[in-house]
Amino acid sequence: MEGNMKLAMVEDAVEYHLFLIPDKARDTDEPKEILQKYIERIMTQFAPILVPYIWQNQPFNLKYKPAKGGVPAHLYGVTKFGDNIEDEWFIVYVIKQITKAFPELVARIEDNDGEFLLIEAADFLPKWLDPDNSANRVFFHHGELCIIPMPRKSERIPWLPTTPPTIQQALDIISAHPEAVSASAPIRAAVDRRVRGYPEKTEASLHRAHCFLPAGIVAVLKQRPRLVSAAVQAFYLRDPIDLRACRVFKTFLPETRIMASVTFTKCLYAQLVQQKFVPDRRSGYGLPPPSHPQYRAHELGMKLAHGFEILCSKCSPHFSDSRKSPVTASPLWASFLESLKRNDYFKGLIEGSAQYQERLEMAKNYFQLSIHRPESSVAMGPGEEILTVLQTLPFDVEELKREGADLPPEDDDQWLDLSPDQLDQMLQDTAGRKESQPVSQKEEEQNYDVAQVSDSMKAFISKVSTHKGAELPRDPSEAPITFDADSFLNYFDKILGTKSQESDSDDVDDDDFECLDSDDDLDFETQDSESLKGALGSLKSYMAQMDQELAHTSMGKSFSTRKQAKKDPPSQNANDSSDEEDSGAGDCAVETVDVDLNLVSNILESYSSQAGLAGPASNLLHSMGVRLPDNADHVPKEASEGSACTSAE
Repeated sequence: MEGNMKLAMVEDAVEYHLFLIPDKARDTDEPKEILQKYIERIMTQFAPILVPYIWQNQPFNLKYKPAKGGVPAHLYGVTKFGDNIEDEWFIVYVIKQITKAFPELVARIEDNDGEFLLIEAADFLPKWLDPDNSANRVFFHHGELCIIPMPRKSERIPWLPTTPPTIQQALDIISAHPEAVSASAPIRAAVDRRVRGYPEKTEASLHRAHCFLPAGIVAVLKQRPRLVSAAVQAFYLRDPIDLRACRVFKTFLPETRIMASVTFTKCLYAQLVQQKFVPDRRSGYGLPPPSHPQYRAHELGMKLAHGFEILCSKCSPHFSDSRKSPVTASPLWASFLESLKRNDYFKGLIEGSAQYQERLEMAKNYFQLSIHRPESSVAMGPGEEILTVLQTLPFDVEELKREGADLPPEDDDQWLDLSPDQLDQMLQDTAGRKESQPVSQKEEEQNYDVAQVSDSMKAFISKVSTHKGAELPRDPSEAPITFDADSFLNYFDKILGTKSQESDSDDVDDDDFECLDSDDDLDFETQDSESLKGALGSLKSYMAQMDQELAHTSMGKSFSTRKQAKKDPPSQNANDSSDEEDSGAGDCAVETVDVDLNLVSNILESYSSQAGLAGPASNLLHSMGVRLPDNADHVPKEASEGSACTSAE
């Protein structure tokens, strides 16, 4: 992006921009008023999926950004997603759907890594596209990914700039040539794979657990479920100064604790569970022994209570809720509420019921933060919001206790302890390597070809690497690299220095070469060719002597060889023997090393020693599209010894 549109964030965050495509009919209108109306329309239309979503750090948001530095006025938002990468991809889904619902909008999205959409589709990008020329080329339009191409050096396209386009140029190109800028099907598929399943997928990312919490926290979470993320982050990132407020609790007393069901995201739940923490004895938050059936609920409640107390301790002692204006007084509230009902936000709940009121309060809070928020207002911190709920919404402790006695079962957290197979499957699904049905072990063994290992390695070695690294062959049937015999001989000539030695003489200069007739030229070329052949023959002789010396050493015996006597006819063996005698190899014939067999056996040995884990052999072969079946014949030494001891007993 240009100038002020570049990311300048330390925390993991995603930045998104929504532009109006050029339209002469709107040139006379005030852009700020138009874009403000789009904010209201977008946030209202997508409220049903945005309201219940629990964000890790910050929610999806949009605000008006005036024109500056050649970038037109547009809608802008930034969300810090921290450790939960799902927040980033959910925003990609939302942006994609916004451009689909509003075809006149073009969206651009990036994070701290830059063009992370291109990173996701790195295996399918055209070779000309790299980080140096990708600026202002990647957009969403009509719900599809667009990449503005770059003209080739040999062609000139009037509407395509040879340098990375500006934002305004990019908008003009997308508006005038939408079909020409559409990304290829594999690139679009790679991005769509990551957002597939939304918005239903958000439900699968939640985890419900029982927690032994103060009644005040239970009441707050019933009205503001999203505040659980702020509390978890406060506990997760605590420091000694924060813990001073937790020596003696002032807001959430331990005597008021009751059992409740709390909804986390899996990321938040994992952060809370994995933290080892012993509370201060003065806090009153004692824990039962680990063998207690409700130990986990007490531990989670204790940690969450510390997070809420830390948030409230950071509020000003003179805090008041005077800044909060009534939401229902806004003229936009009626249309916003009608939109929620039309999109089945209340899930058929009876109006006035407890669950209906809970969802209504969540909608009011979302409306207050995202739509009905004056520009001059100061954002309310999570601690202030917690205290506001406690002051304005009374709750019945006895009613909460009765609800705690009849809680729905909590979710199983076995997903925290993934087996190696489950982890491999997850990584493969994320990489998109297994779109089809899984292959059985028998089918995998039948389809496995040892020759493919050798061919892939040869293709890899034949590739010429650059400063950007080695290019891995993807297709085993890829055409072999071309071989220029003349260039090869010239390189040998330079290495051996045959021509240079002959031309070092001062007796023949350039003028003498010009005076040579055709017969002299022919004689010179013949001598040069014979000299080169002699040098190559001498080199072969040296190599044969080295093979002869190494043949009877431990290194020579470590290689698998071809049995020439069994494979070759007698005449050929005789010729080979005479060649070896001529080259001074000795009486004992040197067996030819089988390069392919040694290559495959060494790779398979390395693969087997990995014991199913990642390693150099599997990583290299997987990158070339070669997948080896599990070694069913391999039995680890420890296992065999253990079984032997068992049988002996």
